[in-house]
Amino acid sequence: MATTEGSAMKPQTVKAPLYKRLGWLVLIWACSVAALGVAAWLMRLLMNAAGLGTPH
Repeated sequence: MATTEGSAMKPQTVKAPLYKRLGWLVLIWACSVAALGVAAWLMRLLMNAAGLGTPH
């Protein structure tokens, strides 16, 4: 008898521990914040080079 769900053929996957999953989350978040910071710094550098900076 064939199953239509296919769940009988799927291998059991073990979830990684919570600290590893949270570690990946924090790492990805930190990298995205750093990339945004680099993009903002480059935009500020280009704006200052074009004379669009704020007066001191």
